Amino acid sequence: MSEPTRWKIPESVLVVIHTPDLQVLLLERADMPGHWQSVTGSKDRPDEPLRETAIREVAEETGVLVGSPAVPHEALQDWQLRNVYDIYPRYRHRYAPDVSRNTEHVFGLVVPPGTPVRLAPREHLDSRWLPALEAADRCFSPSNAEAILHLARRPRPGGLG
Repeated sequence: MSEPTRWKIPESVLVVIHTPDLQVLLLERADMPGHWQSVTGSKDRPDEPLRETAIREVAEETGVLVGSPAVPHEALQDWQLRNVYDIYPRYRHRYAPDVSRNTEHVFGLVVPPGTPVRLAPREHLDSRWLPALEAADRCFSPSNAEAILHLARRPRPGGLG
């Protein structure tokens, strides 16, 4: 007897990783070369806290460890932004048949300049640090681009923005 299908949960995180001077990390998708994005990922279980999802996805996709001395827990901020969108047709097979929309929760993660990135090769081909506006222009996802533009508009500590 085969195991039941484990559908993706239609609730995900988008984590905009950036430096204090607003250099934004973008990742090139392995399944869509030429398409760039921030860290994204779905909950592993319905009761998984969103913050836990964000921490796990950042570690899996970049090797950056939230809670380490270089990137303390408070560096990860829930921006209290939500995007609800239609799931791209090419990914619909991953979800239960009656699911067509996803809710994405937006987080920001500030890291020191020069933070090393270790890509998950099955997910990403390349990474780039870009100024926020250039990163927003490069994103294939409108909600990802809007999140980066939101970062560029957010007040920065110490009156820097």
